[in-house]
Amino acid sequence: MMYNLEVKIDSDSGFCFGVVYAIDMAEEILEEDGYLYCLGDIVHNDEEVERLKAKGLKIIDNEELKFIKNEKVLIRAHGEAPETYKVALENNIILIDASCPVVLKLQNRIKTTHDANENILIFGKHGHAEVIGLQ
Repeated sequence: MMYNLEVKIDSDSGFCFGVVYAIDMAEEILEEDGYLYCLGDIVHNDEEVERLKAKGLKIIDNEELKFIKNEKVLIRAHGEAPETYKVALENNIILIDASCPVVLKLQNRIKTTHDANENILIFGKHGHAEVIGLQ
């Protein structure tokens, strides 16, 4: 049996404003400097990551960050754990913080709750960037 199926893509679909902001920041620096380090994939979209890599974006992980000194490193919209900021300070890294304001608000709320010795439960995919950034 054949069905006549029509697929429509919503005109408002696409990346969230936090990711768009991070991509815009990355492109500006890539244009100026020719390269930029980014902690993890800037977005969960292989085509966009490859496009930015072709412009000079260098994807690194937190282990590689420990060996980078005196460079610019982009923190993607997903945010990062406090340890990342400590490593950056120790290595004279200029952090380009493109953390989404929604993520930052949640991080601050978790910190306040933690400081008040209250219980915190985080439901999310283990090892996923957003979850790591909330720890």
